[in-house]
Amino acid sequence: MNALIQTIAIAALPVVFAITLHEAAHGYAARHFGDPTAWQAGRISLNPLRHIDPVGTVLIPLLILLFSAGSFLFGYAKPVPVNFGRLRNPKQDMFWVALAGPAANLFMALVWAALLKLAWEMPVNDFTVPLSEMSKLGVIINCVLMVLNLLPLPPLDGGRIAVSLLPYPLASKFAQLERWGFPILLLLLFTGILGLVMSPLVQMLAGLIETLFGLY
Repeated sequence: MNALIQTIAIAALPVVFAITLHEAAHGYAARHFGDPTAWQAGRISLNPLRHIDPVGTVLIPLLILLFSAGSFLFGYAKPVPVNFGRLRNPKQDMFWVALAGPAANLFMALVWAALLKLAWEMPVNDFTVPLSEMSKLGVIINCVLMVLNLLPLPPLDGGRIAVSLLPYPLASKFAQLERWGFPILLLLLFTGILGLVMSPLVQMLAGLIETLFGLY
């Protein structure tokens, strides 16, 4: 139990920022391409409190950490409202708005990797070990969220990216999967298929980041 509490304490900051800044990035991109919906709703903010969903950002990650003994993590924030019809070029701009979330996770993974390198280079003190452990989790959590959200399944970002790239007739049919997207995702999660698909991709991405920063 003490180990689990320590894991939750160390994971809290990386999880909250990974999930909430992902959503904020969608809002920033949408505003840039002409849709002020998120801005008008006060959701274009780096303040995590504006994006936290009590169930998806707090309860579900805690329960999954508890029942998986800290070996797995899943969660979500309140989705940022985006009206794709208000984008200047809806189909084309949808690509960039959807890509903004995973790009934010990649950026955060690089930041956490830099902090991990810093923790390893600093003289050992009361802060280096917690910073090191938090940074390790920050890299992995953001790699997981980036890979997960790039899966080509609506309403995940990868699904919206696919819709933006497909020809109109195919894009329309593919977009209709969105109503079944979350049940399909849960089915893949609980059957273990999601883990089989994601694990090698997450390991490859994390390995590339480790190589980039010399984290051996």
